[in-house]
Amino acid sequence: METVVKERADAPPGFYEAEAAGIGWLAEAGGAAVARVVAVSPCRIEIERVAQGRATTDAAHDFGRDLARTHAAGAATFGASPEGWHGPLFIGRREMPRNESTAWGEFYVTGRVLPFAESAVSAGNLTRAELAVVREACDTVASGRFDDDAPPSRIHGDLWGGNILFGPRGVVMIDPAAHGGHAETDLAMLSLFGAQHLTHIIDGYQSVAPLRTGWMDRVPVHQLHPLAVHAAGHGRSYGVALVRAARATLSLAS
Repeated sequence: METVVKERADAPPGFYEAEAAGIGWLAEAGGAAVARVVAVSPCRIEIERVAQGRATTDAAHDFGRDLARTHAAGAATFGASPEGWHGPLFIGRREMPRNESTAWGEFYVTGRVLPFAESAVSAGNLTRAELAVVREACDTVASGRFDDDAPPSRIHGDLWGGNILFGPRGVVMIDPAAHGGHAETDLAMLSLFGAQHLTHIIDGYQSVAPLRTGWMDRVPVHQLHPLAVHAAGHGRSYGVALVRAARATLSLAS
């Protein structure tokens, strides 16, 4: 079996262990495939290499179906860490707060949007005036305006197109920021960064888990998190996009 090794001499405590815990937790769901961890240590993780395959519409459909099954495996609460993991959580190289709540909106704002939006201001990628718009949108989300009765889903948490690989046996997920969240957040991230055959992924998803009415309208709400993360470290354009999503959120709520 061929493998891929990722190493960081300066990795913060728990960095690769958190990734391994997330992979294991997603794999236990028995839904979408995840690249298997071969070995993990504080500064290194070794994962099976996913051979390149054709990005077919059938594979995309099957991935959507299997992703719905992963989500359905659930989590203890919104913000829950992978079962058995008590260390820090990360998205990319950035640490995510370990906050939990029985209310999705409260968790999402305090743990997934505002901390990164504030970092974006420090990075010079978001102005104070723009942060005020983001905060206003966050207040609306935290109020429960977009909460529903869906239980916490077991989500990948960083599901952009680069983290789904089309292999010979179908799609395999890599590099999760796994936690208990809302299923629509994973789908919104796929939409944000242009996953291949997205319409077929959505069709496959809905074949086993029909999405709630208005889910497409709510995409900007669920993109606040990835946009805030990117605004914190990947340039001014993401700050502009974050404010645009915040304004769309306010418009949807009005």
